[in-house]
Amino acid sequence: MGSPPEPAPGSSADGGMSGGLWRLPALALAWRNLRRNRLRSVLAALGIAIGVFVIVVLGIFGTVLQLSASQELGGIGNQVIVSPAEERQAEALTPRQIQSVERAAVGRGTAVPVYAENALASAGSQQSPAQIYGIDNPAALFEGRDRSLPAQHRGGAFVGPSVASALDLQIGSTVEVGGQQYRVVGFLEPSQDITPIQPNNAIVLAEREFTGGYDQAVVVADSPEDATAVADDIDRRLNVRTDRVDIFELSELLDTIAEFFTLLNRFLIALGSVSLLVAGVSILNLMLMSTAERRGEIGLMRAVGIHRESVLRLLLAEATLLGAIGGFFGAVLSGLAALALWAVTPIGLDVVVVPRNGGYLVGGFVFGIAVALISGAYPAWKAAGERPVEALRG
Repeated sequence: MGSPPEPAPGSSADGGMSGGLWRLPALALAWRNLRRNRLRSVLAALGIAIGVFVIVVLGIFGTVLQLSASQELGGIGNQVIVSPAEERQAEALTPRQIQSVERAAVGRGTAVPVYAENALASAGSQQSPAQIYGIDNPAALFEGRDRSLPAQHRGGAFVGPSVASALDLQIGSTVEVGGQQYRVVGFLEPSQDITPIQPNNAIVLAEREFTGGYDQAVVVADSPEDATAVADDIDRRLNVRTDRVDIFELSELLDTIAEFFTLLNRFLIALGSVSLLVAGVSILNLMLMSTAERRGEIGLMRAVGIHRESVLRLLLAEATLLGAIGGFFGAVLSGLAALALWAVTPIGLDVVVVPRNGGYLVGGFVFGIAVALISGAYPAWKAAGERPVEALRG
């Protein structure tokens, strides 16, 4: 009996993947050719996978860092701090200036006039430096540790965690500030926000305990956009001809932080791209070796009438498959790494599963294919352009 016929390219005997590519003969034949030297093909695809993994993971981690920082500091982006202009050497805001700030905040947020001074607080034999605030509406600027703060402060002292710990204060304890004694009626929740109005070392008293003008006014806007609008409105109202007040919009600080993380993210992606370029060199080497080994085969294909474009298409299909396989597994591993980051760290899923990170996954996959195509273009062009007679001579 004769030997069984060889399976046609794309048949089920040629491999599971090529069986699904029978409608694309170039890809099916390319898949069969890659299977001839599986180890070399696997190593080349692995190089692409590692490169894609490094780029995508660094991009995702950079995004997670940026979004996490924005979430932690996002609340301060709604605040606008208004204080007397330093060059005018004024010690307090005038009633007219306070009214202008309050009018600018109408419909956009809440304006909170603030008395502020440094003082030494004591309880018994213990002492601690503290930032003393006189605020009518402490709930607008602070959060209570055990219960909500009142919308109108009538008496007593709300104490920050650092002062409470240093003086060993409890609810009902007495704290002395500036020779006056105040009963502790609540404690402030600690905060890590970067803002001039800090609760950690604060003692908040009622406004009636202070005299004179307000040291500053804080506008807690409804959104960062409202904060910008309020800051611009206050500037138009009070700084027409000369600067009478200093306006500090905390969202500007967030913009600076966002710019830093954007630069960091780009640097990390550029750093990861080096590994993908190395993978591209391995694809180039693989294609050069493959075309050199198959020189006679390619010459025979040209001799029987297969056009140069068809040979070129076949070799580029091989490079595309390597890039697609490596890019796919690199993207999958990157997605798993991102989910692992969410599982083992306290970050939220909402900063991991975001459209930008999805873009990194798709972009890494496409980039892997592009690198493989670029790396395989020269060997494919060189092999397809060789004269059939010379290729058959070996």
